[in-house]
Amino acid sequence: MAQPRVVTIHYTLTNDQGEQLDSSRVEGREPLSYLEGAQNIIGGLESALNEKNAGDQVKVSVEPAEGYGEVNEELVQPVPRSAFEGVDSIEPGMQFQAQTPGGPQVVRVVEVGDETVTIDANHPLAGQTLHFDVEVVEAREATDEEQEHGHAH
Repeated sequence: MAQPRVVTIHYTLTNDQGEQLDSSRVEGREPLSYLEGAQNIIGGLESALNEKNAGDQVKVSVEPAEGYGEVNEELVQPVPRSAFEGVDSIEPGMQFQAQTPGGPQVVRVVEVGDETVTIDANHPLAGQTLHFDVEVVEAREATDEEQEHGHAH
């Protein structure tokens, strides 16, 4: 098996409407580095970048199944307002870290009622087709330490 690589990319992410959702190409941002095979980035993007090298440019659309998954309606649920004890103002769009049996989970407030707050634990990009415009800046062999830690240094 080939030695895993650390790949460094500049990217711009847009949605189906062409709205820019994220970019490493803005002032003050560094390119993104990831360790191949370590699930540091979504699968659909990583697959499209396999065997790409410095200077390669790739445009790829990633369907939800290869991105952040489909929206799971079971992850949208009302919780008692008392679960937000100590929070003075709760507004739709706010995010909180909830403790779940599976560990910490980021939830987004969808709706605020008198007695309940509806939260959504889906990733904000779940259910969306993601469009990446990528330039590979560098691709190099991963160090033993990077492989051991499971991420690029």
